[in-house]
This record gives sequence, C-alpha cells and structure tokens, in this order.
Amino acid sequence: MEAYDEFIQRVQDIHRLGALQGHLGWDQEVLMPSKGASSRGEMMAWLAGKRHEQLTDDRMGELLQFLEEMDLSPDQAANVREMRRAYNQAVRLPKSFVESFAQARSEALVSWQSAREASDFEAFKPSLKHLVSMTKEKIELLGITSTPYDVLLDEYEVGMKVEDYDPLFAGLRDRLVPLLHAITQAQVATEMPTLPSEISFPVEAQKVFCEEVAKNMGFDFSAGRMDASTHPFSAGLWPGDTRFTTRFDEKDPFSCLYAVMHETGHALYEQGLDHNHRFTPRGAAVSLGVHESQSRFWENQVGRTPAFWKVVLPWFRSSFPDAPDWDEHTLNRLANRVEKGFIRVEADEVTYNLHVMLRYEIEKRLFNGDLEVDDLPKAWNSMFKSWFDVDVPEDRLGCLQDIHWSMGAFGYFPTYTLGNLYAAQLLEAMAADLGDLDALVGSGDWKPMLDWLRPRIHERGSQVSPAQLIEDATGSPPSPEPFLRYVERKYGALYQLD
Repeated sequence: MEAYDEFIQRVQDIHRLGALQGHLGWDQEVLMPSKGASSRGEMMAWLAGKRHEQLTDDRMGELLQFLEEMDLSPDQAANVREMRRAYNQAVRLPKSFVESFAQARSEALVSWQSAREASDFEAFKPSLKHLVSMTKEKIELLGITSTPYDVLLDEYEVGMKVEDYDPLFAGLRDRLVPLLHAITQAQVATEMPTLPSEISFPVEAQKVFCEEVAKNMGFDFSAGRMDASTHPFSAGLWPGDTRFTTRFDEKDPFSCLYAVMHETGHALYEQGLDHNHRFTPRGAAVSLGVHESQSRFWENQVGRTPAFWKVVLPWFRSSFPDAPDWDEHTLNRLANRVEKGFIRVEADEVTYNLHVMLRYEIEKRLFNGDLEVDDLPKAWNSMFKSWFDVDVPEDRLGCLQDIHWSMGAFGYFPTYTLGNLYAAQLLEAMAADLGDLDALVGSGDWKPMLDWLRPRIHERGSQVSPAQLIEDATGSPPSPEPFLRYVERKYGALYQLD
C-alpha cells in the first residue's frame, strides 16, 4: 500500500495547513488588534494558496484514481471518498481566486466587527457586496447542476438542496407557528419570572460559573480554553487544542451560559474525534448539521431542564449571591421563556428555527432570486415584521447580528435546524438505552451521556455520510418528528397547553 501511504501523507499535510488557517482565524477573532487585518488577510491568502496547490497537485489526482480501484478498508475508503470530493471542487477554482477569497473574508470579518458594534450596515456593505460577488463567481466556477444556492448548501451538508429544505421548513413552520401562537395566548394568563433589571451579574462570576458547567459536561481544559469574542464560536485546532468563546452581558447570565453550553457541545465533539485519524477526513467531524446536533443537545436537551438547574443551583448561588433566591423550577422557566426576540443565538426552541428560516430565505433570494445587497436590511426587517410581528429597531439586532456572512459562509444557517432535528432524535435513542435522562442529568454525573455519544458520533468522524451516521446511532433515518414531539411536549407542559 505504498500508494496509500503517499496519499495519506499528502492528505495530512493539506489538513495541517488547514489547522494553521484555523489557528490564525481564532487569533483574529479573539486577540488580534484591528490594524493587523490587512497583513493577516495576506497571510490567510498565502496559506489558502499553498493548501490549494497541494490539494490540486496532479499527483493527488493520480493517487485518487489509483486508490479508487483498490480494495480498501472502510477508513481508507472514507479518506479517498472525501478527498475526491474536495479535489473535484478545488480543481475548478483558480489559485488566484482561492487566495483573493481568503483575503476578502479576513478583511470582511474586521469590517463586520466594527460595523456591528456601531450598528452601521453601510460600513459593512462594501465588504459584503464583494463577498457575495465572489461567492457568485465561485458558484459559476464550481458549476450549477440545479440552483445556484444548492452549490452553497451542499458545502455544509452534503446532498442537501433547496428541494429538500423547502418542504422541511414548510412542515416545521406548519407546526411551530401554531405552537408559538398558543404560547403567546397562554402568556397572557401565565405569570412568567423575569430577570430583575437592577441586578448585575459580574463578568468574572459568569466566567467561573460557566467554566464549572463546561467541566461537568466533560470539557478537558488541559486540552482547550475559553475566551471571549464578538460572536461565540468553537475551533478544534488540532489534537490536544480545542478552543471556544462566549460573550458576556452583565444583565443576563443566560446569554453567556447557553453560549458556553452550545460551544462546549461543539468542543466535546472535537475532543472526542479519533486521534488515530488526525489530520485526515476520516478523523474530522462529518458535517455542520451533525456538529450542531452536539451543541444543541447540550444547550437545550440538557441545559434547559429543571434537572440541570437542580445540579448547578449551588454553583449559581455561589457565583451570584445578589441574585434572587430562585429555585431550579424558576430558573428553568427563565431559561425557557418564549419571546419574539431579535437575536438568533438567544432564541428559545420554539422560535429558533424561524430565525434560521428567515436567513435561509434571505440567502436563497440573494443567490437564486433578485435580492441585492443594498436592499438586504429592508428585506430582513420586512420579513421579520411579517413573521414575528415586531419591528427591528437597528441593524445590530437584525442583519448584522451573525458573523457568518463576513466569513463568506453562505449556506451554513440551515444546518442549525438539522442540528435541532438530529439532537432530538439522538435524545430519544439515548433515553431508550440509558433510561430516564432527567434522573441522569439530575444526578450530576453527565459522563454516561458523553460516553454514549463518543462511539456513535464523535469517534466515527467522517466514516459514513451524515444521514447514515444518524441512522446508525438511532436506528432510524433522520426525521423532524422527534424534534416536533419534543418541543410540543416540553412547551405544552411549561405553558399548560391543551
């Protein structure tokens, strides 16, 4: 297998370059001074070009063709399959385009950070226009087999297209909108607790509390770290170094807590990957949808329950002695309050997918329709008003809130909904194997849940497709029904709906 050995060495070098890009990307969002943006963009472009050269090398094509005719093990076949997909896309993109796109993304990130802080879409608009234009060029280079937006969707969840998402979202909307309406009516007669406006939750105390929660989830701080950034994210840089970030609001500790639980869920996946396959596709997470299932599972199915709050209540009281003497049930109701809020990452489980659908429709119009970047804020605000019956007061709370467009990550948002669906399906299968999960969460020992996920999701990496991975783990193909059962049951009980 000399050919495979040569192939895997090349693959590992390509992935090492990607890891360096990831490390510089983390630094850019967490530590880099703003004046470093231009030089950092040049460095990111150079790395992207070097990685592209290695991926598109003629020898890589020869090795792929040779190995595809060989009798390979499942792990070897997975590496060849995934690299073939990457190679076929890369050879359609000129190196100059790859370098320019990397630099544009790097510079747009800094532009977005300052524009978001100032709630000034006009300041970000030139960078966004450039990225949208380059993304359209990329779609043309890659080739359109169905619709332009399908090319982008496929990057984040292989095989998913508009023809898949449109009916999925329509079906979810048909069940979620009536549920939201019923909850809104019930709220008139139901007194829900609120965070007192006069109470402050110091940043340092939030950090201590959230780190304790992350440790109990299983995050290994000797192999990772937590920092702050404009938009929370997680980065598995390389084995032994997985980092995540959060943000702080001294008036709302839930914002930080659930960002930490979400990003720790991602980080646990990265820490649980099989390091015997490091720097290869087989050793990487299979898709963004599966990745989001891990974050949403811990954030919602574990973190937004009375059992969770029973365990962490002593830590909460110790960290925030000035807070009211809430019990676990009151804290759970606070954590599950349903609101027609503006911010996706702080949305409840009923409205969250509606936020995703809004972004999906905006992106679909940008690439399949006639929406221009100039008109994006107006389109966003109009759609938000139609769906939520709330006026968006400023772009910081609207079209500037997410980091994704500054990274050129068009097509990413629908994977959040897939993550919700996968997470609920995994929850049902886990409960069938482990028994009463509320009792398990309430025991304070959450290791059995992580141990259940490790061999079924984390350690398998990209051995099979996302859909096959979920079916193998749960015994059924991916379906929205477990999520709809879960959310209707949970919020029906919280709001005493018939």
